[in-house]
Amino acid sequence: MPNDVLVFDTTLRDGEQAPGFSLRVPEKLSLARRLEALGVDIIEAGFPIASADDAESVRRIAQDVQGPIIAALARCTAADIECAGKAIAPARKGRIHTFIATSDLHLERKLRISREQCLETAVKAITQARQFTDDVQFSAEDATRSDIPFLTQIIEAVIDAGATTINLPDTVGYSTPDEIHDYFQTIIAAVRGSDRVVFSTHCHDDLGLAVANSISALHGGARQVECTINGIGERAGNAALEEIVMITKVRADRAPFTTRIDPRELFGVSQLLTELTGEAVQANKAIVGRNAFAHESGIHQDGMLKDRRTYEIMSPDSVGVPKTTLVLGKHSGRHAVAQKCEALGYAFSKRELDQVYRQMIALADTQKHVSDEDLAAIAAQVKAENAHVATPVGYGHGV
Repeated sequence: MPNDVLVFDTTLRDGEQAPGFSLRVPEKLSLARRLEALGVDIIEAGFPIASADDAESVRRIAQDVQGPIIAALARCTAADIECAGKAIAPARKGRIHTFIATSDLHLERKLRISREQCLETAVKAITQARQFTDDVQFSAEDATRSDIPFLTQIIEAVIDAGATTINLPDTVGYSTPDEIHDYFQTIIAAVRGSDRVVFSTHCHDDLGLAVANSISALHGGARQVECTINGIGERAGNAALEEIVMITKVRADRAPFTTRIDPRELFGVSQLLTELTGEAVQANKAIVGRNAFAHESGIHQDGMLKDRRTYEIMSPDSVGVPKTTLVLGKHSGRHAVAQKCEALGYAFSKRELDQVYRQMIALADTQKHVSDEDLAAIAAQVKAENAHVATPVGYGHGV
């Protein structure tokens, strides 16, 4: 269908390149199985030439995870492509993802080759990759800073050589949403044979625009989106898979794209990644952060208790989060305190609730957050104090 979008998850490749996020083979396999359950279309399992361990992890995932396409990254060199081809050999559906930089900055300062050499190298790599699989993706590294006429020329050449997916990454997170939308439209319109391939977007978050740029690229004609769980990746990270997916769910009126992702699996796979890497998600991270469905402000809590739609645009269970959390702190109101006390098994008069509320606020001023245990202790104390005051003198002594 015209608006179907392929989700290319690169958590195990680009995501794992981030400092502190490296995973062992069994951990990668465990995460790959969860990505399969999540419904991703392509799992980029690793960069086989990087190490024997990476090659083995790609091979194991290709062998054991049979639902998604299993992709392996390779530079446009014979050794890389051969290594990637061998690693994906057990896969029911395997892809070689080969790349070379196309911006003049990278060609001149990093690769130190000419545009002609770049084009020749790319075509040769695609031709070799097709010997291993008929699913070959080409990425023009630093595409958004590349000369468009040259980029058009190289895309046409690799399509003719057999590339089936063309990825135009915003490698350094330089683009803005309006710019990347026009960029994809321009490239797709200019490239001869663009209707024979899928165009893909891969955005980095150096300016905090990766998700917005990814959505804009889809509006511009891309039909594959590359992303990672929790947005992990090089430097400031990649576009966050969970955010892209939920934008298409919550704002289908503005982002009318469909994916195979089961959003109820999002929180679980996010938690697994955190557990495997030991790297926590920031508290206010959209969709999967600790505070994504937490409310402390009294005004917000009151609205939530009356109708959750007042302050939540999606339900926590829709993304696999157990429940909404009303957090007690110095901004909380009496309504939330009463609800919490009721959940803990306490029923108070208006005067007693006021006492509990004042003590809770005093405690919150000293320790920021009041736990259920803290509130239970306050509630029990207030109950005991009021029971003592209300007990007549001599009660229980036969008077």
